Amino acid sequence: MSPRIRSSISVAGVLALSGVLFTASAQLADGHQSRHADDLASVVAAESNRVEELAEQASALDEEVDRLGEQVDVDVPRRAPDLRARESVVSGAWPVTGQGLSVALEDGPSSSLDIPDVRPDDLVVHQQDVQHVINALWAGGAEAMTLQGERVTSTSAFRCSGNIMLLHGKVFSPPYVVEAIGDPDELQAALDASPGVAIYQQYVDWVGLGYEVRRLDGIEMPAYNGGQELRYASVPDGTDVFS
Repeated sequence: MSPRIRSSISVAGVLALSGVLFTASAQLADGHQSRHADDLASVVAAESNRVEELAEQASALDEEVDRLGEQVDVDVPRRAPDLRARESVVSGAWPVTGQGLSVALEDGPSSSLDIPDVRPDDLVVHQQDVQHVINALWAGGAEAMTLQGERVTSTSAFRCSGNIMLLHGKVFSPPYVVEAIGDPDELQAALDASPGVAIYQQYVDWVGLGYEVRRLDGIEMPAYNGGQELRYASVPDGTDVFS
């Protein structure tokens, strides 16, 4: 039995015995009749019997905990080590190394404003541009990914404001670099097949946005060290959501 369970049973026993003293004190303070020794003896005897019953219940629960523990050790299936490893890679819990691609996106030069019909907004790498690259790499079979050196997980979210990016509570400026571990040929094919990446490349040709793809043989990715807690909205108590 674990120390926590043992300590819980000990506390139950102390509380039960404390009940004897509190009950006796209450009886003694209640009136002249309760001051007789016979009344006090009956109270102690009754509470002693109750403590004995509670001790028997605790013992029975103790035996049940042991029995259930033995069932867990024998009957509950265990995850295979390779499955645990794959889950840890996908969730970002483990650092990983391997071959893959690096994709860098950069703002265009200010001199491109001299091009007819070009607006300042056309020279900036936008959030959807980075998202198109990330989605294409996932679709291409990426096993793990980083953005600006930060491990990307299922709960990662980044926001662009002007020419800065917010990710995991940190602020980054371009170039925005995405690294993905996976088969380089399949990752490259996924980038080439992405409509969103194709649109971005049109702006590369038009206003000089930066776009560089490199093959890397030894990408080292750190484990994700941020919180995994999910925040979600909840309905206030008493709210009727089905009417």
